[in-house]
Amino acid sequence: MSSVAVLTQESFNEHRSGLLPEQTAAAGPSAGEDEDALPTYKEAFPPLPEKAASPEGTQETVNAWTSKIRPLKSSIITQVFHVPLEERKYKDINQFGEGDQAKVCVDIMHKTGAHLELSLAKDQGLSIMVSGKLDAVMKARKEIVSRLQTQASATVGIPKEHHRFVIGKNGEKLQELELKTATKIQIPRPDDPSNQIKISGTKEGLEKAKHEILLISAEQDKRAVERVNIDKVYHPFITGAYNKLVGDMMQETGARINVPPPSVNKSEIVITGEKEQVALAVAMIKKIYEDKKKNATTIAVEVKKSQHKYVIGPKGNTLQEILDKTGVSVEIPPSDSSSETVILRGEPDRLGQALTEVYAKANSYTVSSVSASSWLHRFIIGKKGQNLAKITQQMPKVHIEFTEGEDKITLEGPTKDVQMVQSQIEAIVTDLVSRMDYAEISVDPKFHRHLIGKGGVNINRIKELHKVTVRIPPDNEKSNLIRIEGDPQGVQEAKKELLELASRMENERTKDLIIEQRFHRAIIGQKGEKIKEVRDKFPEVIINFPDPAQKSDIVQLRGPRTEVEKCSKFMQKIVAEMVENSYSVSVPIFKQFHRNIIGKGGSNIKKVSIPSKLHNSLIGSKGRLVRSIMEECGGVHIHFPTEGSGIDKVTIRGPVEEVEKAKQQLLGLAEEKVWTKNCFCAQLVIHYHMLRTIKIIFFFQQTKSHTAELRAKPEYHKFLIGKGGGNIRKVRDSTGARIIFPTSDDKDQELITVVGTEEAVQEAQKELEELIKSLDNVVEDTMNVDPKHHRYFVARRGQVLRDLADEYGGVLVSFPRTGSQSEKVTLKGAKECVEAAKKRMQEIVEDLDAQVTIECVIPQKFHRSIMGPKGSRIQQITRDHNVQIKFPEREDPQGKEAPIQENGEANGEVKEPVDPNAPKKCDVIVLSGRKERCDAAVEALKALVPVTIEVEVPFELHRYIIGQKGSGIRKMMDEFEVNIQVPAPDQQSDKISITGLAHHLDRAKEGLLERVKELQAEQEDRALRSFKLTITVDPKYHPKIIGRKGAIITNIRTEHDVNIQFPEKNDENQDQITITGYEHKAIAARDAIKAIVDELEEMISEDITLDSRVHARIIGARGKGIRKIMDEFKVDLRFPQSGAADPNLVTVTGRPELVDEAIDHLLNLEEEYMADVVENEAKMAYMRPSGGSAAAMEENRGPSKGFVVREAPWTTGNEKAPDMTSSEDFPSFGAPVTTKTSPWGPKRF
Repeated sequence: MSSVAVLTQESFNEHRSGLLPEQTAAAGPSAGEDEDALPTYKEAFPPLPEKAASPEGTQETVNAWTSKIRPLKSSIITQVFHVPLEERKYKDINQFGEGDQAKVCVDIMHKTGAHLELSLAKDQGLSIMVSGKLDAVMKARKEIVSRLQTQASATVGIPKEHHRFVIGKNGEKLQELELKTATKIQIPRPDDPSNQIKISGTKEGLEKAKHEILLISAEQDKRAVERVNIDKVYHPFITGAYNKLVGDMMQETGARINVPPPSVNKSEIVITGEKEQVALAVAMIKKIYEDKKKNATTIAVEVKKSQHKYVIGPKGNTLQEILDKTGVSVEIPPSDSSSETVILRGEPDRLGQALTEVYAKANSYTVSSVSASSWLHRFIIGKKGQNLAKITQQMPKVHIEFTEGEDKITLEGPTKDVQMVQSQIEAIVTDLVSRMDYAEISVDPKFHRHLIGKGGVNINRIKELHKVTVRIPPDNEKSNLIRIEGDPQGVQEAKKELLELASRMENERTKDLIIEQRFHRAIIGQKGEKIKEVRDKFPEVIINFPDPAQKSDIVQLRGPRTEVEKCSKFMQKIVAEMVENSYSVSVPIFKQFHRNIIGKGGSNIKKVSIPSKLHNSLIGSKGRLVRSIMEECGGVHIHFPTEGSGIDKVTIRGPVEEVEKAKQQLLGLAEEKVWTKNCFCAQLVIHYHMLRTIKIIFFFQQTKSHTAELRAKPEYHKFLIGKGGGNIRKVRDSTGARIIFPTSDDKDQELITVVGTEEAVQEAQKELEELIKSLDNVVEDTMNVDPKHHRYFVARRGQVLRDLADEYGGVLVSFPRTGSQSEKVTLKGAKECVEAAKKRMQEIVEDLDAQVTIECVIPQKFHRSIMGPKGSRIQQITRDHNVQIKFPEREDPQGKEAPIQENGEANGEVKEPVDPNAPKKCDVIVLSGRKERCDAAVEALKALVPVTIEVEVPFELHRYIIGQKGSGIRKMMDEFEVNIQVPAPDQQSDKISITGLAHHLDRAKEGLLERVKELQAEQEDRALRSFKLTITVDPKYHPKIIGRKGAIITNIRTEHDVNIQFPEKNDENQDQITITGYEHKAIAARDAIKAIVDELEEMISEDITLDSRVHARIIGARGKGIRKIMDEFKVDLRFPQSGAADPNLVTVTGRPELVDEAIDHLLNLEEEYMADVVENEAKMAYMRPSGGSAAAMEENRGPSKGFVVREAPWTTGNEKAPDMTSSEDFPSFGAPVTTKTSPWGPKRF
């Protein structure tokens, strides 16, 4: 006989709260029972397996370690989830595999570690295959449902005391339930009186979660639970259409009836409630079941698989509609089944009507297709779907599907609508085919970015020029196929141009040249002139120099292979020349002399263009020819470019006249060389029977290049050259030959070379040989020189005599001994040299006899200026006029007083009275030389005396003329070589003094007046710029006008070139904005600000209430979230500050339509985030409190006996029980073990 225990509410509460205290004491087991319950030592610590030989020789191990071993199974599982079309969150078929849906899938894989594969079914449902560990798969499933499937919500009410069983220990049960059903379950807080549990997720998940929660509640509610097994096919009759029948039963009986949803393959219906209510509900369910089982019949019909979804309807509504109308249940095979059989179950007289409804629903929609090449699809769709939108707006029930790679378009919807859409699309296709074409070309992907060009410049040009579209595959596709679509002619032209570009790129080469950065500017030249010449020479080569800030030496060349090589060699030659000529010596030269060195328009530095092929012949053997030109032309410097560089420019530096002279000589020689070479080459092409002519021309060529050598003692060379090259110039002018003398660096100091035509060389050689022969004829001669002049010749260690010897072929001049009073002077040397030296000495004596001394009175304060830097000016006058100039001693600044005189006597001597008009000694400059030369020198000295003039300049401009830290006035003084004196500010004077040389003053005055004009123009401009405009703007708009980090106001200031000033915090007029600048620009800036204000005034502000607990999540890390919302909806969000009266109040400002959209978005975010907040708080509420309560529980348990076992070795034998406190027997992890000391020493292991 069996007994049934009834669990009442009181006993159930006791069961949930655990045993009562008195029961705890009474329920203690007896000592014997306690001892029997203890495990044995072998059970608690099974021995290790031992080897035992079996008769067959195999080893078997049978003990506690092996008896429980099970075969390992793979931890990786695979599940497939299906998301129907109507429940898909992302339905844009054009973005399948990309867009937001793809990003969500990637994010899910990163989050869960599971692997996802997506596929699109024919019914546009989404099939997702998830692989991974069970936990990862379940988490991925939850994420898929919440993020890829549209969400619904439902509530289920169970007793409040059952909620904790739904949550489970540490929330584990709730997490498991959410993973299992792929839903979000929100349980009210313990202090919330509501017993409604909110579930959000898919419809299928909602039903499963609801069923599971009710099961949990039913299990906990033991008062009355009944489970009735009813065949699954009869469940629709029990629930009724739209669950009306089961709802009526629950209302009538008061019992809760949980019928598993169609997606759950369970036949058990659970009824809970009061016992009588449950019995009544069970009876009603069984009655319906028996009735339908007895009277219902079935018919099976074949319906196309593609039409099943029309029979089911959105979320199963069509099935419910048929059941409601006819009372017949329609059974559809699962979507993963290949069966097309649909079973109708119900009363026989109703089956016909139901069958009609099924066929009507199945045939209410049709599927058709239109043939269209896949490349036309995007033209049919139009830009941003415009063309397709026009069709779908007219026929919203028609679904149009474009499948990538297929040459057809699938249409699905009501038959009439599909036919109309089909005709429209066919017309579009026909039109496109008639006027469009496409072509595909294959280009290596590495050239794609070059075809596109920087910023798409190349490809955009081709598109606009030929009116085509060009699709270049992205890098990740690694495809070499480029597609061109558009007008047939444009397609062919674009194809040709792209292929030409690709072909050129295939032949392209990129080469890196290592060129020191210090040469880059020189190669580029001023304003890029030099590099432009290189680029013009190699137009197909792109030359890229690195940014100076990178400090890189790599210059990149890109272009056709051969051209790149040529350009590379050319640039290397330029660099080699620069390296060769890069040696430099710094010479300090005062800035005021720079312009004199350069000359007007660079006249002192000339460049002559001479064909590079003639350079070697102009330079001559060992550079002798060009060196002779440099020496003859006053020491000019002639620089030829490096051999092989191909540069024709020859640089000549020196005084203007000498540079021009050297230039003419070089050009003359070059013309000779060119004429000779052209004559020779022109005759070489004549037929062989004119051989005689060729010989004559060749002979003429040889005569033009004739060279002769002769020798002379080095001391004769200067005499042969003559003063200023006079002698040698006469020979060259009379013969036409060029005579080249050795330099100090030449080893052979006697060798003289003659270059020119044979006749000229012979004539010059003859004249030179006669001169040399006469120089070899040594004679001795005498002349009379007044003894008073002897000192001049022998002074300074005989410098004058040494100069005579150098100049006149080493002639030896002997003067009588000092004090002999003899006038006889002996000259010994070559006859010509002696005669020339004698003549020169007579000239010197005449100059000495004619020498006078005159005085030039110039105030001492000007002496320093006259001398110039390091006496340069006075030295120049001495050389130019051949005079001697002596400046007086400086006057003693202390001004010692003269001794007192009595009666006109001083030291017994009578002094003449001093003439007050007589010049001071310190002002007298003494000049010695010929009278006419001294007079000219005096004029030159007086010309160097500074003159002062005054210029009228308005006082208010003085500070601008002076400039910052005097930079402006210093610049003018350096430029005009004058001294400019500006009066002190306290004088308030308009006069500015200019002191300098007379010929500099005019330029300085003009420059100063020009500067005054500039400053006056600037003042006028400043006055125009100071126009002020004030506008009144509500202060609440000021932050918007300023913009984030001042971006908007900075843009207005820059665009209109004005200054915009906002009021200070303490300013009374907080609504005044001041604009300063040109009047028309200030007005334009005002209009710009007013436009912003007008736009802001159109905006509205709305306050919404958002739970403050989600504010942080909406704002995001560093405001990233809120910025994204503001940018997306073009609104402004203001969250309350801490301590605000209403912490939940958020203000949204913007255009009305945008504000509404932003508010909807914020409310959706709040709902989503609040679900997490409530869930976390609910979990925390059910967590076991830490701290004191745990300690109290430990105290209630009493002292622990530890782990006790029976039949231990130390209880049966002589072994000692292990010491639990010993660190050696029971060592701690990571703690050192103290070994026991032993008389035998430490243990060895």
